[in-house]
Amino acid sequence: MDIRISGTAQDSIVDGPGLRFTVFTQGCPHCCPGCHNRETHDPLGGRTVDTEDLIAQMRENPLLSGLTLSGGEPFAQPEPCLALAQGAKALGLDVWAYSGYTYEELIRRGGAVLDMLSVCDVLVDGPFIQGGRSLELKFRGSRNQRLIDLAETRKAGEVRLWAPPVW
Repeated sequence: MDIRISGTAQDSIVDGPGLRFTVFTQGCPHCCPGCHNRETHDPLGGRTVDTEDLIAQMRENPLLSGLTLSGGEPFAQPEPCLALAQGAKALGLDVWAYSGYTYEELIRRGGAVLDMLSVCDVLVDGPFIQGGRSLELKFRGSRNQRLIDLAETRKAGEVRLWAPPVW
């Protein structure tokens, strides 16, 4: 299945815990002022790749702990992002997704968006707000964004925030 991407990071340590394979999807309807990935906004930019090729790249790195779907807006391409997430899960990886939409907005969309959320472990939600920007925040750009533990949220029936493991 084809996906339009801006690029990938084979070994990110800033897009979630551990060593991550990050896919920067192309196309973003939010165009948040101050966004550090402005090159991903144009839905016709970037390049088209096959999701199987990206899964094969993940398979080649035994040190990966997860896949991160970033953007652009991953939920603008829910079907290919779902294929990537399922491929990552089959490899034993966790899956994080970033979105400019809130969790509540995403669940109202239904369909493939809900399917994608059901495979993800953590959702970093909400638009980037330049006035809330802080370099002290871990795995998010602005204070309004939440790190949502999706498994716990599904169990509780309400949003539960992700907490890093205690060692």
